[in-house]
Amino acid sequence: MKTLFAALAMALALSACATQGAPPAAAPQIAVPEADFQRDRQSILAMAGDHRVTFDFKETAAFVADYEPIKPKESGGYEIVRVIEDTNTKISLQHILVMEMDNGQTFIIKHWRQDWLYEPASVLAYAGKGRWTLEAVPAAEAKGAWSQTVWQTDDSPRYGGVGRWRYDGGDARWTSGETWRPLARRDAVRNPPYDRYRAINRHALTPKGWVHEQDNAKMGLRGGVPTTIVHEFVINTYRRDGDFPVAKGDAYWTKTRDYWAAVRGFWDAAIAEGNGVTVAEEAENGSVTGPDLMGLADAVAAGAKTTEAAIAEARAVIAAATGAKLN
Repeated sequence: MKTLFAALAMALALSACATQGAPPAAAPQIAVPEADFQRDRQSILAMAGDHRVTFDFKETAAFVADYEPIKPKESGGYEIVRVIEDTNTKISLQHILVMEMDNGQTFIIKHWRQDWLYEPASVLAYAGKGRWTLEAVPAAEAKGAWSQTVWQTDDSPRYGGVGRWRYDGGDARWTSGETWRPLARRDAVRNPPYDRYRAINRHALTPKGWVHEQDNAKMGLRGGVPTTIVHEFVINTYRRDGDFPVAKGDAYWTKTRDYWAAVRGFWDAAIAEGNGVTVAEEAENGSVTGPDLMGLADAVAAGAKTTEAAIAEARAVIAAATGAKLN
């Protein structure tokens, strides 16, 4: 928007200084940048909605002699994706799993969150076991770009990257640079010979929804040196589909959104205080804060605990896990 205001100001100045009878100054070309920004926004917002989701994981080629790629895995379910913040240059999308069981019960699980920020000054990056740091984004790299920061089920950090939306070739897609990521539960519980991913993430819109594609190099230490163990390709497919108990997912969010807003605020404060954050990781739960923070939300949703009481406990959980003051 600064570029837009500057262009308008220059046009007015040229008009005021022109002598009588001089040819008019050419109109400033301001529509295209604004149109590009709005097109990017609409691409991000298009990921919201109700979806049937499939998660496909396939290890492809091993790069050390003593490792054999595991068999491909596929799982799926239903998710609602809701816009929980939109301040023009920042968009936050919350994913919520809606799981229907064979016995007729429905389980609601707050899933991951993705935050998009236009022309970011910094990005929260995974820096190794249990540590995330705020990394400065050079101005030239940030111009016209969006960062995507992904958060775990309890709103603790997972990874962040920077990229640009592109539309050539007839598809709308955003591709990150290489980013470090902690292991997902599906790998962490197996105690594998790798302990992190070096990943490229791509989000692309499709006629029926969108896809999240991941090119992962699974890395581990060999002789103290980070080494690629195996490559993996992941495609998570989101197809628009409202044939599941959408209302139950929305009802959970209505009951717990104030609690989760406070939790996000505590994480933001801890990150700002330490220019990043340290929190121990667990194979089963991601961050060690997961069971407590998710359990408090469940108690709020069930009416067993007030939002205010849960928020106070959540503050103590995050403070103890990170060492942040959180006054």
